[in-house]
Amino acid sequence: MNQPDGERERLTALGGLAALSLDALSSVAYGPEAILVVLVTAGVSALKYSLPITAAIVILLAALVTSYRQVIEAFPNGGGAYAVSKRHLGKVPSLVAAASLIVDYILNAAVGVSAGVEALTAAFPALYGARVWLCLLVLALITASNMWGVVESARIFMVPTLAFIAAMAVVIIGGLVRSQPDVALSHAMPSITDSVGVLLILKAFASGCSALTGVEAIANSVPQFRKPRAKRAQHTEVWLGVLLGVMLLGLGELIRRWDVVPQSGTTVLAQLTEGAVGHNALYYVIQLITLVLLALAANTSFGGLPVLAGLLAHDNFLPHVFGLRADRRVYRYGIGVLAVAAALLLVASRGDTQALVPLFAVGVFVGFTLSQVGMVRHWREQRSSGWVYRAWINGVGAVLTFAATVIELGSKFLAGAWLVAIVIPLLVLLFLAVGRAYERIGVQLGIGQVPPPPVKMPVLVVVPVMGLSRLTAEGISAALSLGDDVVAVTVVYTDSDDDSDSETGAQAPDASFREQWQAWRPEVPLITLRSVHRSLAKPIVHYLRRLEAEDTYHRLVVLIPEVQPTGPLQWLLHNQRGIILDRAIRRGTANVVLCRLRYRLETLAADPAGAADAASGR
Repeated sequence: MNQPDGERERLTALGGLAALSLDALSSVAYGPEAILVVLVTAGVSALKYSLPITAAIVILLAALVTSYRQVIEAFPNGGGAYAVSKRHLGKVPSLVAAASLIVDYILNAAVGVSAGVEALTAAFPALYGARVWLCLLVLALITASNMWGVVESARIFMVPTLAFIAAMAVVIIGGLVRSQPDVALSHAMPSITDSVGVLLILKAFASGCSALTGVEAIANSVPQFRKPRAKRAQHTEVWLGVLLGVMLLGLGELIRRWDVVPQSGTTVLAQLTEGAVGHNALYYVIQLITLVLLALAANTSFGGLPVLAGLLAHDNFLPHVFGLRADRRVYRYGIGVLAVAAALLLVASRGDTQALVPLFAVGVFVGFTLSQVGMVRHWREQRSSGWVYRAWINGVGAVLTFAATVIELGSKFLAGAWLVAIVIPLLVLLFLAVGRAYERIGVQLGIGQVPPPPVKMPVLVVVPVMGLSRLTAEGISAALSLGDDVVAVTVVYTDSDDDSDSETGAQAPDASFREQWQAWRPEVPLITLRSVHRSLAKPIVHYLRRLEAEDTYHRLVVLIPEVQPTGPLQWLLHNQRGIILDRAIRRGTANVVLCRLRYRLETLAADPAGAADAASGR
């Protein structure tokens, strides 16, 4: 059955998995390694905790997936933690959730790109010096694909996503059927060790939780799916949880079996791949697929943040341009801001993933917790069939994610999480400031109120002119259409170069122009303003101020006709009179309405007879 045009541009369940789940799925390339990097500092005795920690993370993943399925059902318009918190927890908690998710989206984009490029430079060391430029290039390509449209970008990412899932299946199954790795792995340990304690376990758990970022992106982007939107999004969420959980546990078991430890110059996933399939062509293929997925993992942010920014704009907490969608249903302003912010992070960190990881995944757990608490209140207020069971699911999720939030913030605070703790409140203050600004504008404009009936009031339209032309005729015609009283003003420079020549008897430019004006007979008076210092704007501003002081007219309108350049060359060739007058009049007057009429040059030249008829009133 043919889909309507609007539905064809939306996501299927498979397309949603490709477009919105890359962050979570590709995190298996660095999540298990993040656990080992912490545990290895305590020596070989600590490595036995890697699989239990991985299992704990998978339990938390299951709780999150189950909870977010309920969020999707209850809030099919998207928004995730922000929408839930706004309805059930109030304005400030919802803005905290939104700010935390925005921070995590930006960090995820930067980490995904930098991790992919680091993997590339590890394979090709000659590219290491250009890693920042490579990061910016990859980010630009992802941004362009999302500007193209979400469906097109989903199709681009579908093949690499499926290839990565297949590659991880090969590694896990191939490793589990072997009693020993195909290639001997190094077990070199650092010489400095520490005791295994609760704090070390919690720190390893916090580092491993980086694998859970991106779980909320599907709930935030429900409107991007085809109908039935909620069902498709729920199916995508479940498949994400199953695939990610199986990958984490499978790789965790291989790490335990083979006593894998982090080594410089390679990754844990690369060691597992080498042990499972050998050092052959298949090994390089899997590594290449992993590189692509790491670089494309940033697409989760490009699917989630613009939608969230659009919801904030709809609620007047961000400028309304963030709610505008282009022809292909993409929020281009949100995509652009995300790309710029991620680019700044990549430049500041010089493309170093490890400089960004301490900031990673802290903010998202704040949103997780607020979302679960809000859902508990949602079911309690709704009291539909089975509400107690549903509330318990979200309640358990709230406890687990709150504990993870405390662990994340505490264990990473000195390593850089303090910056996130500052940025989130600043974003909340920004949202509140934007909201107050829109409230003031709404009061001043009387938005939502019935205005008084329209009344015709005296208006004077002032048209600055420099000479006779078709552009002048268009401007005077438009002015006569706007108001009954119209005056044209021209500025004459009174320096020696423009005075009349007493010896030759040549006319001054003012007299010549006035004779042309009278011969044209536009039935509009021409006011001559004189300037000693060859200033165009000051005499006109002084004239407008005098009109304001006389208070004869209810409204003063200045209409500036000008040619609209069609390219950079025309922009350079045409004078900047409109820009100069615009800036000066806005700064120098209080109640003047300014209108710049831009005409295409080809339009003015196409119908000279029509322009003349309009000017003469025929």
